[in-house]
Amino acid sequence: MKPTQSQLIKGLPRRIALMLLDCGLIALCYYLAVLLRFDGADAYKQPAVLQALVDYLPYALAVHVIVYWFGGLYEILWEYAGLRDLARLALLCGLATGIIMMLTLIVRGDMISGSVLTIGAVLSAAAMAGVRLLWRVLRSYAAAARRGRARHRRTAAVMPLLIVGAGQAGAWAVNLCKNQNGTFGDPVCIVDDDLTKKGLRVQGVPVRGTISDIPDLVRKYHIVEIIIAITALRGERLREVINLCNSTHCRVRMLSDPQAVDENGNPAVPGLRELNTADFLSRDEIQLNTEQISHYLRDKVVLVTGGGGSIGSELCRQIMRYAPRRLLIFDIYENCAYELETELKAKYGQNAPVLTLIGSIRDKARLDEVMQTYRPTVVFHAAAHKHVPLMETSPAEAVKNNVFGTKNLLNSAAEHGVERFVQLSTDKAVNPTNVMGCTKRICEMLIQTYAQNTDMLCMAVRFGNVLGSHGSVIPLFEEQIKRGGPVTITHPDIVRYFMTIPEAAQLVLQAGALAENGSIYVLDMGQPVRIMDLAKRVIRFYGFEPGVDMQIKVTGLRPGEKLYEELMLDVEQDKMQRTAHDKIFIAPPMRIDLPRFYTALQALLRSTTESEQSVVEALQAIVGRYHPNRRLNEDHTVSAATGNTAIFSRQALGEQAAAAATEGTRHV
Repeated sequence: MKPTQSQLIKGLPRRIALMLLDCGLIALCYYLAVLLRFDGADAYKQPAVLQALVDYLPYALAVHVIVYWFGGLYEILWEYAGLRDLARLALLCGLATGIIMMLTLIVRGDMISGSVLTIGAVLSAAAMAGVRLLWRVLRSYAAAARRGRARHRRTAAVMPLLIVGAGQAGAWAVNLCKNQNGTFGDPVCIVDDDLTKKGLRVQGVPVRGTISDIPDLVRKYHIVEIIIAITALRGERLREVINLCNSTHCRVRMLSDPQAVDENGNPAVPGLRELNTADFLSRDEIQLNTEQISHYLRDKVVLVTGGGGSIGSELCRQIMRYAPRRLLIFDIYENCAYELETELKAKYGQNAPVLTLIGSIRDKARLDEVMQTYRPTVVFHAAAHKHVPLMETSPAEAVKNNVFGTKNLLNSAAEHGVERFVQLSTDKAVNPTNVMGCTKRICEMLIQTYAQNTDMLCMAVRFGNVLGSHGSVIPLFEEQIKRGGPVTITHPDIVRYFMTIPEAAQLVLQAGALAENGSIYVLDMGQPVRIMDLAKRVIRFYGFEPGVDMQIKVTGLRPGEKLYEELMLDVEQDKMQRTAHDKIFIAPPMRIDLPRFYTALQALLRSTTESEQSVVEALQAIVGRYHPNRRLNEDHTVSAATGNTAIFSRQALGEQAAAAATEGTRHV
């Protein structure tokens, strides 16, 4: 016997029981309808009325049962029924009543009082719905009682929770915790800054105070975990709430957005999530001109170099939202690129226009092959060696990849009709003290030369550190905390600009839409963050106290590292232009002496076959503001320079920039 047939047979007793119950309810309701129609006791004085009801019931019940059976009424699980199921019951009841009226006219020739039929239909629909919902309520109370007994049995094991937010999301969080039988913990109180909610209850959980009362409530109710359930909370206020929660040393989690949907457009699976890197730097949501971005991406072939990397992969995710004709993921490292392609096809379907291409930007022939075959319209160039200390020990490789790989890509793109080229740059390109930053500054110069001498729209986007990217500081801190510490920072006063990966990708796309040829776009990343403060914040996120149960160790500046990063050159600051987007600025174009620039590039290329010092000197010849913070040791290792050269303040950088002003006439 087939499993479906077996299951159907097993379900028959339940359906037959419901059918018999409905028959009894229908008979009772029509009897009540007669009493109501004929003023109660007067109905007994009219035997004809009662006889008509007795004659009417058999075929009326048969019609009701047949309509309900084939209408699917007995297939509904009333434990989970909603308004749609109640509407089906009412519709089927009305249909059955209409059929009975027609049969009465056709078969009998006379019609039982229409008012009796109507009253009976309404009463029977209400009775059937009421009995089913009563059963649902009784089951719910029984389940709640079982959970209550289980909660008492494991009082010590269930975590007392405090929920931040008494709105819809807060109610959703309470319901989520209660339905998980203590898996997420036991909500004991709620806080909300709306004073009118104080003293009220959300699904039985009392609102005990405002957000500022969290520390006192944690002590009073022995709270172990705090759930932040205000999905609209953003920016500085979210950071304040997180910091306050962390100060209690409780575990802090966020509620997943109840309105979020998955890739298929269905409601996302409810749950709680750990704090992530975006929460460390929460800012107000970025407002994008989606129409402007869609104009240059929709139905276009888009190539992303370094597409498997942190920022490159997020760029690909964002680009797919604008329905490109084809997305080309170009990367030398196949694992991450393959995982991204798999992710995108799972989200957009196996026929999604996504293609992974393996290759290196150092290989001009491979680039030409890709350009000739797929004819991309837009290129986002995110492929680069980016780790500062590693590039100090391998400067020639940084030059080959970052400088001449970019030059290869620009040449190939210009030769094959690419319309728009967007280069990802870094704040380390401003007054660089390391090889990586210097190579990125040269890439900006290349962008401006190709903008002036080709038909291709070329632009660079300059931003700072990206939270959560490969090799970034927060994953390092997290790993060190999980190992038991210490958490290491290179200098107590070091500061950096930060963005989240989605922020960086969105603003890169927006900058690309502005299409100011030859421009270097500078992204507004707010105030720089002191790394010492960031380390303490991460430590507290994990429930430790900095310097008490988790030590912070200062290791000293690394080769190429400086205390302060800048987003623009001194000569750019006074001429910085605003754009239509409030977070994107344009650095003014700088004059480039092309013969001298290309002669210096040839010397730089030759230096890659010579010594490390030759490479550094060739870089300095091109970028006069490059002041290396590196020292070559006798054992051929590289360390940070000693003395005052190791620390570059804004004032010192300004003085050096003024002294190196000849760069503006010789090469830039």
